[in-house]
Amino acid sequence: MTPSRRLLLVHAHPDDETITTGATMARYAAEGVGVTLLTCTLGEEGEILVPELAQLAADQADQLGGYRIAELRSAMAALGVGDVRFLGGAGCYRDSGMIGTAANEHPRAFWNADLDEAVAHAVAVVREVRPQVVVTYDPDGGYGHPDHIQAHRVAMRAVTAAADGGYRPDLGPAWEVAKVYWPCVPRSVLREGAEALAAAGDRVPFEQPEGLEDAPFAVPDDQVTTAVDASAFTGHKSAAMRAHATQITVDGPFFALSNDLGQQILGTEHFRLVRGGRGAGADAHDREDDLFAGLPG
Repeated sequence: MTPSRRLLLVHAHPDDETITTGATMARYAAEGVGVTLLTCTLGEEGEILVPELAQLAADQADQLGGYRIAELRSAMAALGVGDVRFLGGAGCYRDSGMIGTAANEHPRAFWNADLDEAVAHAVAVVREVRPQVVVTYDPDGGYGHPDHIQAHRVAMRAVTAAADGGYRPDLGPAWEVAKVYWPCVPRSVLREGAEALAAAGDRVPFEQPEGLEDAPFAVPDDQVTTAVDASAFTGHKSAAMRAHATQITVDGPFFALSNDLGQQILGTEHFRLVRGGRGAGADAHDREDDLFAGLPG
């Protein structure tokens, strides 16, 4: 039986989904919403935080991507998400690394993908899953990573193309997505997290970040349209982060990536509505509290 409410999240690499939207995914999965994750690459260029796995790196055995498939499966099990897909199939597109690196010139790099082809892959998923809500990145990909930017382009174009009955009829019947969101972090939330990390002091081994409020993924509080309270699932999110062990270190309520800069694990996750009608405000800031707010059923 197909769930009446369906959510599709388009992310660039394994672990992106957990960091930015993990608690939300766990909450909706527990509520019986159909949650589908579409990941665009295997994250082959990631830095490895587990010393005994260092030889999996791109400049050595180049086996990290395959290992991260298993990490992603474990993470999604922790979140209760069973529908996990890769754009074009696992390994179709490669992690592009950052602009100016050799990885960015790789012929299979997602950044260099034929956009029409990549969009067609995504349209096929949209038309099969038929989500009312799609979540993906903002035009800068949150912090400028080429794969995040490309994921944004693919997802946004796929949402439009999926509703076009004349677009590749072999991809299935047309479907119109009702709402599209971009994840974000309010500056006030980043500030509160930094204060909590400072208060923890030497009990947490991570470095104190500076200038987090000016980070590319930070937005002014008044730009946030939606706050999903999934604090009951913070533990699920923490477990999913631990499953991404090559990329994320977790210590209590905090985590860090390869830069060793500590951040708080957030149970309430924030979004900007960029397509569709805004539902009724439900908090002191007049924000929605549900990605499906205002939709029938």
